[in-house]
Amino acid sequence: MTIMAAVYLGGWGLFIWLGDSWLQLLVAAVLAVVFAQLGFLAHDLGHRQVFRTRRPSDIAGLIIGNLGIGLGWGWWTTKHNRHHANPNHEDHDPDVSPAVIVWSEDQVARSIGLPRFVAKYQAYLFFPLLTLEAWHLHIASVKALFKPEAKRRGAELTMLVTHFVLYFGLVFTILPVGKALLFLIVHQGLFGIYLGSTFAPNHKGMPILTAEDKLDFLRKQVLTSRNVRGGLFTDVALGQLNYQIEHHLFPNMPAPNLRRAQPIVERYCAEIGVDYLQTGLVESYGQALRHLHEVGAELRRPLPIQGA
Repeated sequence: MTIMAAVYLGGWGLFIWLGDSWLQLLVAAVLAVVFAQLGFLAHDLGHRQVFRTRRPSDIAGLIIGNLGIGLGWGWWTTKHNRHHANPNHEDHDPDVSPAVIVWSEDQVARSIGLPRFVAKYQAYLFFPLLTLEAWHLHIASVKALFKPEAKRRGAELTMLVTHFVLYFGLVFTILPVGKALLFLIVHQGLFGIYLGSTFAPNHKGMPILTAEDKLDFLRKQVLTSRNVRGGLFTDVALGQLNYQIEHHLFPNMPAPNLRRAQPIVERYCAEIGVDYLQTGLVESYGQALRHLHEVGAELRRPLPIQGA
């Protein structure tokens, strides 16, 4: 956390020092990585991996999430906890709700409007759509604070507003309008792609559950999750979420310990006959995209000719 705070402040210091320069687009790319890594920290704080008690976790989460990167801490933790309770469940997991992307053939049959149009080619559109993911998260964070169930509305809204005032104020003060807009496009676009690319290998393309599926806790978590092989670079790049199966079984386990739990969990799953999927990063994307392509297959079939 100390290293990330120094890198975050150093990145913005470099932005100020460079001034009106096209090199700022490289700074935008660097800050996109920094924002995503801070998102991983906020994720770990949300699972109570860092502090023993709730209060310091909430304070650090608000500072990193709302003030640091403009993502609503309360909204995100509530949404993410629902995902953990029922991963890949059509009725209960908000991460597989058919907002733009559709995740199952049943969702395709019920889809209308934009999701139905996108579903035809969603495997090709998935990564381009991720360029909008950060903006979607920002907007959803603000909208959530105006719902009746919102907690800490005043503190969260104040921090979010402060973030955006400082963020847009600094960018448009240092850069002329054209470069400032391009900086925002690059920074937020890469931020969204990075976040989406780290979450996509975890569950996308794995079984989608419905009300008819009655699984115990272990099978519900293991069968809907996928691990990604790799060394230190993969662990850091993916925020150690590449150990997704272990993370879902033990969500409050500190992330550095997940790699130690992995072989134990894999052996146990083999002993009791539960499928345990672990693959490379590229293949994980391939599996996810193939699933999206297959889901939309029905919509790509030509309509029968009348009277034929």
